[in-house]
Amino acid sequence: MARKILFSTTSAWYCVDLLRPRFPPPCLSRRATSARPTYLFTKRLASILAMDGSQPSHLREMPLGLDTTTEEEYAFQSVLLQQFTNISNIDKAWIFKSESGIESQAIFSVSQPNLLANMRKKFILSSHILKGSNSSVDFKWAPFPIEMSGVSIIVPSPSGSKLLVVRNPENESPTQFEIWSSSQLEKEFQVPKSVHGSVYTDGWFEGISWNSDEGRIAYVAEEPSPLKPTFNDQGYKKGTSEDKDFGSWKGQGDWEEDWGETYARKRQPALFVINIDSGEVQAVKGIDKSLSVGQVVWAPSSEGLHQYLVFVGWSFDTRKLGIKYCYNRPCALYAVRGPNHASKANIPEPNSTEEPAFNLTQTISSAFFPRFSPDGKFLAFLSARSSVDSGAHSATESLHRIDWPTDGKLPASAKVYDVIPVVMCAEDGCFPGLYCSSFISQPWLSDGSIMIIASTWGSSQALLSVNVLSGEVLRISPADSNFSWNLLTLDGDNIVAVSSSPIDVPGIKYGSLIEKETKKAGWSWSDVSSPIFRCSDKVKSLLSSLQFSIMKIPVKDYSASLTEGATRPYEAIFVSSKSKKNDACDPLIVILHGGPHSVSLSSFSKSCSFLSSIGYSLLIVNYRGSLGFGEEALQSLPGKVGSQDVNDVLAAIDHVIDLGLASPSKITVLGGSHGGFLTTHLIGQAPDKFVAAAVRNPVCNIALMVGTTDIPDWCYVEACGTVAKNTFTEAPSAKELTLFHSKSPISHLPKVKTPILFLLGAQDLRVPVSNGLQYARALKEKGIEVKVIVFPNDVHGIERPQSDYESFLNIGVWFKKYCK
Repeated sequence: MARKILFSTTSAWYCVDLLRPRFPPPCLSRRATSARPTYLFTKRLASILAMDGSQPSHLREMPLGLDTTTEEEYAFQSVLLQQFTNISNIDKAWIFKSESGIESQAIFSVSQPNLLANMRKKFILSSHILKGSNSSVDFKWAPFPIEMSGVSIIVPSPSGSKLLVVRNPENESPTQFEIWSSSQLEKEFQVPKSVHGSVYTDGWFEGISWNSDEGRIAYVAEEPSPLKPTFNDQGYKKGTSEDKDFGSWKGQGDWEEDWGETYARKRQPALFVINIDSGEVQAVKGIDKSLSVGQVVWAPSSEGLHQYLVFVGWSFDTRKLGIKYCYNRPCALYAVRGPNHASKANIPEPNSTEEPAFNLTQTISSAFFPRFSPDGKFLAFLSARSSVDSGAHSATESLHRIDWPTDGKLPASAKVYDVIPVVMCAEDGCFPGLYCSSFISQPWLSDGSIMIIASTWGSSQALLSVNVLSGEVLRISPADSNFSWNLLTLDGDNIVAVSSSPIDVPGIKYGSLIEKETKKAGWSWSDVSSPIFRCSDKVKSLLSSLQFSIMKIPVKDYSASLTEGATRPYEAIFVSSKSKKNDACDPLIVILHGGPHSVSLSSFSKSCSFLSSIGYSLLIVNYRGSLGFGEEALQSLPGKVGSQDVNDVLAAIDHVIDLGLASPSKITVLGGSHGGFLTTHLIGQAPDKFVAAAVRNPVCNIALMVGTTDIPDWCYVEACGTVAKNTFTEAPSAKELTLFHSKSPISHLPKVKTPILFLLGAQDLRVPVSNGLQYARALKEKGIEVKVIVFPNDVHGIERPQSDYESFLNIGVWFKKYCK
């Protein structure tokens, strides 16, 4: 009788007859193995075969692309990478005061990759915060976390007495809302698809807000799908309905635009309010259908008047361009009257005329992340008007406020006050401008006018206090440290934050406001012992053997056309071993961020720490055009991609070589998206400089990308300069296509010699998979060694746990192969 085994791929189980191996199973084909970590399968299969030495020897063949030595390297690195992967992360945190005021209750929303399930496990961990008389603080942690299986998002009420739990369906099931008290599940509501689709929990359109009496919740969800035409064997069926009919089928109906990358097939975000007593859900009326809405908050309530909702609205005409990572999409703050639920019968019904949403920020091209002051007298918000006006997908931000009427009646127009303007060129060590990825829900100190925010400052992230009335900005995280800080939540006038570095696992910090002799406010930071970021002894030992610094790299290509900010040094983060081995330098990996208007921070990265722990030095370059260095430096790059950014990276490499920190013969390069654009440019423009390269969803050919990406305007602005934002078209001319090709890495392809690894997400709408495959195939024709792994279900970020794991395992092994 044939002996058979079961093994799995990402999406299916296969049965293999071990005594009839003539036809290889699907997972051993070239196509399948390129999208799956074959090492794990090989080990499982080998362990079974090892029990029966009589099996044919050819069943012990290596997985595709592996020899015995490489397989051993896979085995070694995979174990270590998993130890880094297992480290948890804090996603959000909330703190609530006890009635005594002596202690606080903290809730931390934590996640951890689960490789076998290929998902992130979510759980909550609570802690009592006890304050001593000598300003000491002690966190008393619950003994175990509580898993939130199937939970999309949790949002505590302002008082902390209730907890909203939302469970989005993975099929046609209803969305589930649960209201929990301290001891039990109080309410549970099912909202069918005919009312709305999944609740947005993506951090951008996401908006969930409890009102002041905690009886209603405003939120953003997909608007209900329109009815589609129905057909049967007689043709079109009149009277289309949602009822299932096995004698008919649903047609497709009209195709609808979405917001691109990560929002594929998601319907228009719309605004809803649920009454948590009755479960009644109402769509908010008065919002124009041309607006996509997000980031909703309740406005302060006024006695006897309807309460308003304030939300961000993104308008669109003929097309929704990709919005993920793109702050250059015009948006405004709007106010609209909240629906009148039956439980509010004491409020008079509005007249029959529907009151339309009112644009609060008509004088500015961008407004988002609205936050009301505690007294409700003004509304603060961020603006990316520099990004909108220039066309750069991200740029230096500004902070603004508008006064809110105490009588609850909106004026005909609201005056927008500038709080923090765009910083064009910062002096050394001074505030470089605002680069803020989000606000916490309650960012205010007790004085009601000071916000605490996290913002990029050079190659680090710092905590800032901002007086929204005076405009004063203070750096409150330690200025003498190269660590990066992230804000979690506030405990009254105290701060709970996370601090980390490229060689230090994150740690929780507790900041207390103190008064110095000068009467100027200062901050004292205490370490908080926490079970959340625990890692193995092996990881601790490896990290303790490393060191890092932030280097200033002088600009080499001075010209009269450069602004002052563009001539100032840029930065690179350098990670290395504390000790040299036989006076020889470790191999160097040059790591390049995407964007290009993004930044690599001096915070802990599990993937980068893994690479540095297996024997590499890292040079993480924040070339000109990166965030955190002022607007002039950032705006110097559009129109010069493929030249200025390439030269900046080469100058940074030469800098560490000249310092004796890297060997010219052992340099590799790694980048994703625009970092992949730079990587493929570098191996073409400096073909003898790199022994190996690896790219994740790289931009290799802008002329090809412009017709397939969700952000074709990016191609124009970055290749032609910001003036091209006004000439962008969906139908580029032959002259424009020629320019795009000349700016692309593929124009340097004939000179490439470097072996290169491609990691591609098949569902990527930002840089479609065809871009990387075209370049890889062309290299193969030249005889260059190329390895391609395609992840069938991944988008631009390649962030699914199994895909991320397999990516960096292959990167580590690939570079080891060429840096012996």
